[in-house]
Amino acid sequence: MSDLTRLTVGEAKKGLDKKAFSAEELTRAYLKKMEENRRLNAFVEEVPEKALAQARAADEKYARGEAGALEGIPLGIKDLFCTKGIKTTACSHILDGFVPPYESTVTEKLLEAGAVFLGKLNMDEFAMGGSNETSYYGPAINPWKAQGSNADLVPGGSSGGSAAAVAAEMCAAATGTDTGGSIRQPAAFCGVTGLKPTYGRCSRYGIVAFASSLDQAGPIAKDVSDCALLLNAMAGYDPKDSTSSKRAVPDFTAVLEQSVKGLKIGVPAEYRPEGLNPEAVSCWDKGIEMLRASGAEIVPISLPHTKYALAVYYIIAPAEASSNLARYDGIRYGLRVPGNSLDELYINTRTEGFGPEVRRRIMIGTYVLSAGYYDAYYLKAQKVRRLIRNDFIEAFKKCDVILTPTAPTDAFPLGDKSMSENPINMWLNDVFTVSVNLAGLPALSLPAGLSSRGLPLGLQLIGRAFDEETVLKTAYALEKEINFERK
Repeated sequence: MSDLTRLTVGEAKKGLDKKAFSAEELTRAYLKKMEENRRLNAFVEEVPEKALAQARAADEKYARGEAGALEGIPLGIKDLFCTKGIKTTACSHILDGFVPPYESTVTEKLLEAGAVFLGKLNMDEFAMGGSNETSYYGPAINPWKAQGSNADLVPGGSSGGSAAAVAAEMCAAATGTDTGGSIRQPAAFCGVTGLKPTYGRCSRYGIVAFASSLDQAGPIAKDVSDCALLLNAMAGYDPKDSTSSKRAVPDFTAVLEQSVKGLKIGVPAEYRPEGLNPEAVSCWDKGIEMLRASGAEIVPISLPHTKYALAVYYIIAPAEASSNLARYDGIRYGLRVPGNSLDELYINTRTEGFGPEVRRRIMIGTYVLSAGYYDAYYLKAQKVRRLIRNDFIEAFKKCDVILTPTAPTDAFPLGDKSMSENPINMWLNDVFTVSVNLAGLPALSLPAGLSSRGLPLGLQLIGRAFDEETVLKTAYALEKEINFERK
């Protein structure tokens, strides 16, 4: 039965359609894997009884011939998505014990498609972090180990629990959110595939907000085809989210087999800075040659304002976070730490409830929005954000999709002092991903090879707004050539 957890979503769905096994058998296989891999701390809330009840309901639908697109497929849900009747904390002490009375639009769509929810996945607190080490429940652990070492490695962040759970076969696929690379970077570190859709493609309703102009939900899965299957279910207009797009949702799986011959692949010079890890460069060059061999045309492009992207991101994202997190005051829900006055209650609750990284970003955000600094920092960052977006618009006049590394390194050890003692080092992990969020574009990370330490390295494909189809078909072609071995 444990072999069932090796199946992709597509393979599992075919098996269920043919009645080779039942949804309950499939769910029990994943529940067993969850039990065997608790050391990885990927799940912060398990709901086995709910999952088995959903699986039995799925089997009844198969018997009646009424199965949905994801009927009986066991998924893990990032703890940022509100799930009705299932605890949702954003892995923060301040939301201790919060059980939402409603369902996020994305998870509601997945339930309507027949998915089974195994539980909530670990993440950086309020999605703020690049290693999953800021979680109130302790870090998730990457199931990969470096050759010759038994040291625990980070799974990346903020969707670290999602990537670790998929890599360790604890769920068939998972939801993630991406504000500056939080789907793509953990996917790269854990050797799985992660897709950040265009801003507005998936509803943000019911997702605990970090930075509202940057956050976007997306899937983390075993391969490109599974990402396309999940995006089919997750995407679509939602009247409850004023930023969600009314564009029709195509069948993203329909384009996967299309040829990439004649496609123009942009390679940005700015993503090859001096001192870039040679292993990341080598992996990138192999990807370029594979696409060239498949008939694609390689086109050099320039994204000149890339060098400002990190600085812009770490002004805009904390500014929006400081505003969004003002609602956590100990009055309405979650943690409450009493005080002698209302102000003291607020201070005590927020001081105890938020971790160091969240407090740091609230302070930065409040500072850049304050009188006398708004024009100097926040307004200027918004203007440079427009220039970064314009760079992509100009680049896409010359190419159809852009190929870059996903992250500058492979996974690093838990508690790495170079990261923990200097938060800027951690933020630099987002150097190849944040521009995409600032421009609101779709991007996908797929595993492209192993480093000299035997750890996964990822390649990133970036597309035009609402052109996930070109990103997916290019990734699918590249995936076939790479033939990465999932362990």
